[in-house]
Amino acid sequence: MDRKITSDTIIDSGVFLDYAKKLVTEYAKEHLDKSDPDYNDGFDVFIVWYAKELKNHKALVSTTLRDGMYYELTYNGLTNEIYFDAYKKFDNKCVYIPE
Repeated sequence: MDRKITSDTIIDSGVFLDYAKKLVTEYAKEHLDKSDPDYNDGFDVFIVWYAKELKNHKALVSTTLRDGMYYELTYNGLTNEIYFDAYKKFDNKCVYIPE
C-alpha cells in the first residue's frame, strides 16, 4: 500500500480495504513460523466479505496460508480507529435443524 494513513485521510472503501490487507499481511508475517515454507515463498491476502455503513467499514480477510486463520477488521469512522480481530478455525460441521 502506497498511501499513508493519517487522521486527515478520508477512509473510503479502497483505502480501508488496502489498509486491511496491509495489516493482515504484517500480522501474518509477525506470527508465521520462520521455518514454514510460506515464510519465504510468500502468500496472498484477500477480502472474503466487506460492508460499509455510514462512516464505518467491516471486512473479513483471509490468506492463502494453511494456518486456518481469518481476520475481522472494523473501522470506526467516529473515532478513526480500526479494531483488528484474529481468529483460528477449529471446526466446521453441519448442524441438522429438525422441522
